This record gives sequence, C-alpha cells and structure tokens, in this order.
Amino acid sequence: MNTHEFYINRCLQIAKNGLGSTQPNPMVGSVIVHNNQIIGEGFTSKYGSHHAEVNAIASVKDKTLLNQSTIYVTLEPCAHYGKTPPCSDLIIQHKIPNVVIGCIDDYKEVAGKGIKKLKDAGIHVTVGVLANVCKLHHKRFFTFHNKKRPYIILKWAQTANGFIAPETKTENKPVWITNKTSRQLVHKWRAEEQAILVGTNTVLHDNPSLTTRDWTGSNPTRIVIDKTNKLSKNHSVFNNDANTIIINESVVDFSKNLASQICTMLYKNNITSVIIEGGLKTLQTFIDEQLWDEARVFIGNTTFNNGTKAPKITGSLLQQEYIKNDQLKIYTND
Repeated sequence: MNTHEFYINRCLQIAKNGLGSTQPNPMVGSVIVHNNQIIGEGFTSKYGSHHAEVNAIASVKDKTLLNQSTIYVTLEPCAHYGKTPPCSDLIIQHKIPNVVIGCIDDYKEVAGKGIKKLKDAGIHVTVGVLANVCKLHHKRFFTFHNKKRPYIILKWAQTANGFIAPETKTENKPVWITNKTSRQLVHKWRAEEQAILVGTNTVLHDNPSLTTRDWTGSNPTRIVIDKTNKLSKNHSVFNNDANTIIINESVVDFSKNLASQICTMLYKNNITSVIIEGGLKTLQTFIDEQLWDEARVFIGNTTFNNGTKAPKITGSLLQQEYIKNDQLKIYTND
C-alpha cells in the first residue's frame, strides 16, 4: 500500500461515522496531511450541515500549515452551491496545494467541475486512488444519482429448511427465526439506511414498529404497501416514532410494474436507500423486476414442518458469517 492509498483508507474509515445521517448527501471522509503527519480529519455532518472537507479544515489547529499540506478525500469536492458553499472554493481559499481524490463525483452538479476548478487555481490534483473501493463505499449515492432510484437491500430470515413463515401463526405476534443478537444487528442496519419497506400482510401478522429500538440511531422512514387501505391506525407503524408513507391505489398502479413505480416514488422523495423487510410477496416483487442491490439472508437453526418458502435469488455471495448460532449470507445482484 502506497502513501496515497494509506490516507484514502483512513478517509474511508472515518467516513463511516456519517452512515445513516448524511442522506441524501454521500458520507465522505477527509484527512489533511503535513510532512507525513495527519493534522486534520473530518467526515460529512448531518444533512444540511458541513461537508467532510469543511470539518477536516476546521479541525486543523495551525491553519498556517494548510498551504504546505495535502488534503485527501473519498469523493471529488463539490463545486456548486447547495445547502452549503462549494468545498472546492474553501480548499482554494486556504491555498492547499495538493488534493488527492478517491473517485470522481458523477452527480451532474459536480461531475469533474470540482477537479477543474481546483486545477484552474493551480492546485495539483491526483484522482482515482482506490477508486473502486471508494465507489463501493459511496454505493448508495451513486445508485441514487445514476439509476434514479434508492439503493435496495433485501432482508429476510429463513429456517434451516428454507421457510420464512409457518403455515399458521398468531395475528399481531411475530414468529422469531433468528436469535436476539441477529435481531439487534437488523436494528443497526435500520439506523444506517434511510427507509424500510414492508407489505400489508407483514403489518397485519406481525404488527412491527420498524424502528431502531435495540440500537442507538435514527429511525428510518417507514414505507408500507397497503393497496386498499386495510390497515388500522392502531398498528405500530402509525405511531409517532418515525414518519410513515403509505403506498395505495391512489399512489401507484398495481396492475403494472409495482417495484419500479415504488422506486420512482422514493427517488422523488429523496430517499437514497431502503431495506425491503416484507414477506414473500413484497420481496418477490422486487426480485422479479431485478430491482435490488444486496440481499441479506439470515438462516436460523429452527425448522418449520411447512409454511411459506423463502424467495430464490440469483446473485453473487459477497460475505458469510455466523451470528452466534445463526448464519448470515450477503449477496449482491449481478
């Protein structure tokens, strides 16, 4: 690993501190180096506040060192006015002579304009250090802007013999397939994504709250498919813990590609990532339309004699591990 890669890796490490709070902005990380020593670090603040470069520059105690330093950043510094002024202008203002960038921001408002502005100001710019790793890190942001939809994570738990639900179950009471540690991990994931989506039957049968009650973090926006408004306002998804968006016949046409319409609606609502945590019908809707990016599948050590079979997907196994006695497999969509 060379010097540039070392510091971009550090940028990636600290960038993850913004996971779950920066959307729809990307979670960028930045470090400032002077004479092979880090003198400043920053990551993107909550949406509407400072970007990573601003926080990194602000953290430098001796600002006179900036004109002899290098700033590293996972994503091209912005060149436009949004909620905050352009980061490229701030770098130029402080006369930082060297900028090292992980990957180009192909969002139309940036898309090389930040790099051009820096170069035009006489700054030496290096682009593409650990570019593929940085693009993967910014997968939610790139999916949102390039595919005009949120980054979609399918999630379900299945028994050792492949069922996601028993044939009969008590209404308003969930049947647990996984252990408490796995369920806490799911709450952590909820805190990292912008929205969570389920169907009518999941609400009727399990009465979930879809919050992060077992983890510290913000609750995601709850998206509920309820075609004919079957659900009562007494269900937990309608409590005041988080915002809830209902998808019914007045919002989408259920006779056409439902997943695609939902993605368009979420895109218009500035939602960059969503966990699909519904039952078989909801999951299969997104699988059939090939509208998913990751599938996170828990396999518990329990069995059901019969019931609802788990969905089938084709994808690449990215990761597998054990959460105590549960197995977790994560797939990516090829």
